[in-house]
Amino acid sequence: MGRRSRGRRLQQQQQRSESAEDGGKRNGAGWEGGYPEIVKENKLFEHYYQELKIVPEGEWDQFMGALREPLPATLRITGYKRYPEELAWHTNLSRKILRKSPQLEKFHQFLVSETESGNISRQEAVSMIPPLLLNAHPHHKILDMCAAPGSKTTQLIEMLHADMNVPFPEGFVIANDVDNKRCYLLVHQAKRLGSPCIMVVNHDASCIPRLQVDVNGRKEVLFYDRILCDVPCSGDGTMRKNIDVWKKWSTLNSLQLHGLQLRIATRGAEQLVEGGRMVYSTCSLNPIEDEAVIASLLEKSEGALELADVSSELPGLKWVPGLSQWKVMTKDGQWFASWDDVPHNRHTQIRPTMFPPKDPEKLQAMHLERCLRILPHHQNTGGFFVAVLVKKSSMPWNKRPPKPQGEPAEPRAPVPPSPAEPTAGCASTPSELESKLAPGISDTGAAESAEDADGSGSRRGGVCGPPPSKKMKLFGFKEDPFVFIPEDDPLFPPIQKFYALDPSFPKTNLLTRTTEGKKRQLYMVSKELRNVLLNNSERMKVINTGIKVWCRNNSGEDFDCAFRLAQEGIYTLYPFINSRIITVSIEDVQVLLTQENPFFRKLSSEAYSQVKDMAKGSVVLKYEPDPTKPDALQCPIVLCGWRGKASVRTFVPRNERLHYLRMMGLEVPVGKKREGGAGAPGAGAASPAEPEDALGAGSPAEPEDAPGAGSPAEPEDGAGAEQEAVPDTSSGGDPAEAGLPR
Repeated sequence: MGRRSRGRRLQQQQQRSESAEDGGKRNGAGWEGGYPEIVKENKLFEHYYQELKIVPEGEWDQFMGALREPLPATLRITGYKRYPEELAWHTNLSRKILRKSPQLEKFHQFLVSETESGNISRQEAVSMIPPLLLNAHPHHKILDMCAAPGSKTTQLIEMLHADMNVPFPEGFVIANDVDNKRCYLLVHQAKRLGSPCIMVVNHDASCIPRLQVDVNGRKEVLFYDRILCDVPCSGDGTMRKNIDVWKKWSTLNSLQLHGLQLRIATRGAEQLVEGGRMVYSTCSLNPIEDEAVIASLLEKSEGALELADVSSELPGLKWVPGLSQWKVMTKDGQWFASWDDVPHNRHTQIRPTMFPPKDPEKLQAMHLERCLRILPHHQNTGGFFVAVLVKKSSMPWNKRPPKPQGEPAEPRAPVPPSPAEPTAGCASTPSELESKLAPGISDTGAAESAEDADGSGSRRGGVCGPPPSKKMKLFGFKEDPFVFIPEDDPLFPPIQKFYALDPSFPKTNLLTRTTEGKKRQLYMVSKELRNVLLNNSERMKVINTGIKVWCRNNSGEDFDCAFRLAQEGIYTLYPFINSRIITVSIEDVQVLLTQENPFFRKLSSEAYSQVKDMAKGSVVLKYEPDPTKPDALQCPIVLCGWRGKASVRTFVPRNERLHYLRMMGLEVPVGKKREGGAGAPGAGAASPAEPEDALGAGSPAEPEDAPGAGSPAEPEDGAGAEQEAVPDTSSGGDPAEAGLPR
């Protein structure tokens, strides 16, 4: 045994010396970290796409060369917060180089910190295209059907808040995902932006329930103005980032996903309002997942849908037109040019919807060339496919003649489902609304059925609980109910008096997550989302909604108000607050962010005169830029704080604190958390203040490490991929217990 162990040690020493000699090569290759090199070759992949001619003639070598290069890191600045233009940036460095290179450590820490604050999103360049083509506006009702991990969802939220002076846009985003665990990653992403107009739900997108809203006392079916349909896909456009695709690629993945993709797209089209826009996208180059789905959807829509020409909407974007002819290949390399050529024993694997339409006129009328194909070598990106659909009329299976006055309408015979019929065999909503709407009810007539099917309503004293287990299977964590605060609740008048809230404050939009005991957190939603919540608690599983605006302070009764302000929702709440506001200078902001409990005397004379006579309790610290001092920070800042007996402090999460200090030009260390570092910038200051700010509305368990964040189905989103690098800033304390200012 001794001889063997000595032999192993000698072998290990030899390997270490060889790796040391090769260190320069690894460094030159971009800090690969000593991992074995994956061979970026797949003959079947090359044969398949050369045969389909997806790349313009003469560009194949550049196409394959780009696929073998690492993907550059890209980021997007949160547009609605501060920056009017030049919102997306990319570097020629890969994500691995950013993580591993010592020279880039500070830059990497900056990216992680600013991402956590919601000021930037680390997102692949091509992933930014679908929300841009959706052309969403603040008044639009938007559905994101396959939303996790959420970078496209955050883009949509930014579009809703294009006007920062409007705290509650008329529109909203309902973000759905079938994976319960990935929903919590989605919650984490959305919460960074602090919007009251986002709701995260957990459903199978191919049969997502049809929702109702109350319109002037009458229930009507909710149709969406914009729908993002970024479906699960094989992900062969992500080979630059997901290296495993090289060895695992096969046409079988596309053949298996085609039916699901078509069902999801059809379900989206059913819920789109007439005149609305739906974007279908994949990170796959395979026409079976791309043009075949679009062609089949257009064919079954019988003119209700059409492809929009968006060639001029993104000037500067390089793309190639969609394919109009393609063939189907099995995983063992057998080709079929049409459905007639497919033997009977292959009918379960290959479906007729996978082939282009036979009729040349019908094919030409579809205008498949309006689809956008983005190839990696054109702009140093990943591969991507996007199609923009506009709804001209109701889907054919939702049409019926108008009901004559005084006569009950006789519904026409149900349309027999095709082999790829999207709603066939799909579980309907608990109230069986779906089964009543699907066969022969028009979109315009759906409101009547909605009212008939759920005459009793879903409201139970403002409590929107989870769906009963008998009517809907509950996967993952059991969610707490959403309970709206009654208008006569004695909890609210002290809050209204303490903060001198404006009479226009929408107090009916306040909710909590408990029906028993003390209410610890208060959340705010827009009135449109309140309408959705109150009328659909029986038919949808809501994971999270609303933005936290107040937190209970255990000894708050001693300060005239039991609730303190939460930084997460301060920008939503601030327009309604008329009291407890301290105007501070930029020097005051620096003191407040770098010192734990500064005494009143450390503030400017103006701030001191305001704070000295104020009662103890929660305060708003507001900095207004001075246009006569262009060298000073020209961005307004609103911070939550606490006025103690002789000092004042801020309750701001650590990464947001660091962001403001950077904006003031201060060098801030972003290393490991200091133990007991009261004088360090932000050290410990956020811990007692914002125990749950990172993850929102008080769910029982909200894991950040949801699996699948980097799966081929959602490869574009790097924003959540390195969250483990962010120091934990929430200790779960309460300001009363954690040592309020003296």
